[in-house]
Amino acid sequence: MSSLRDRMMSKTAEVRAAKDIKIDPQDKPSSPRTAPGMAGALAAAQQRIVELENSGAASELSVKDIVPNPWQPRQVFNEAKLTQLAESIREAGLVQPIVVRRAANGYQIVAGERRWRAHKMIGKESIKVVIIDLSDEEMAMLALVENVAREDLSDYEVARSIRRTEKEFPNRKRMAEALGISRSELYRFLAFGELPDFVIQDLDVHPRLIGAHAAEGVVSALRDKNPRAFEIARNIWRKVVSGELDQTKLARSIKVAIDADGSAPGAVSDRSIEKIFSGKSQAGSITKDAVGFTVKIKAGMLSAEKEMKIRALIAELFANGQDNPA
Repeated sequence: MSSLRDRMMSKTAEVRAAKDIKIDPQDKPSSPRTAPGMAGALAAAQQRIVELENSGAASELSVKDIVPNPWQPRQVFNEAKLTQLAESIREAGLVQPIVVRRAANGYQIVAGERRWRAHKMIGKESIKVVIIDLSDEEMAMLALVENVAREDLSDYEVARSIRRTEKEFPNRKRMAEALGISRSELYRFLAFGELPDFVIQDLDVHPRLIGAHAAEGVVSALRDKNPRAFEIARNIWRKVVSGELDQTKLARSIKVAIDADGSAPGAVSDRSIEKIFSGKSQAGSITKDAVGFTVKIKAGMLSAEKEMKIRALIAELFANGQDNPA
């Protein structure tokens, strides 16, 4: 779908894993000995982890007291490989401890989520760890760079991680530089955040349905369009989900269908979408247009208590009906 990973892989082909890098404190380089861009970011992140690993001692923690890195881009893990790793750990034990940092409640994984998941799979109650101190920016950058460079992530998963990591940078120009990609390529990934909710809901389950180029095309095709255009797009999107339409033809198909319909070319100048965040994660969105005012909360983001408060507030707002337009 995108050549980003291929370029990253070629840049980082000679970069060793963190556990294989030996650093002499007396011979620490004043600047990275790697190429700029993604390779430099990856090497710097790995070097930082090695330094922190060497500063701490291995210990054991309860598996249930540990949670994944909140900036982890990967949504889907290879079950076969995970099972193989779990069986290896069951037979020989864990050779390399995972790396964690202290959080408000328990610990967050810095490196080694697959090993942690494997422990859960075979019912292990404790796991070997190295506890380190790491900033949010370092955590976010490490998760993004390490996974994008070394794992076969979908464009959507890369985009989600970029969105989460974005808040740790002063601006998008600086972020693009840190990732070693152009700003236009960065904006292409950010286009996923502007896709209609019905597309996002399916991507959350099947992140490989479309790539960054297709996402950017869909956003362009639907920009300033009215609700009828979005209905047309929804019907065409179902063909991509079912496998009837190739994702590379999605944007073009939407444009052609909208033009042919004739009732959906007009712009809706007052349409606005405001995202709702819970910490660093998007919890939902508020959309206002000619059709109405819609609040959407993602599944799992709303507790029973919060739902009751929202229902109570809505009931109170419309209890007397005095604000209804004449």
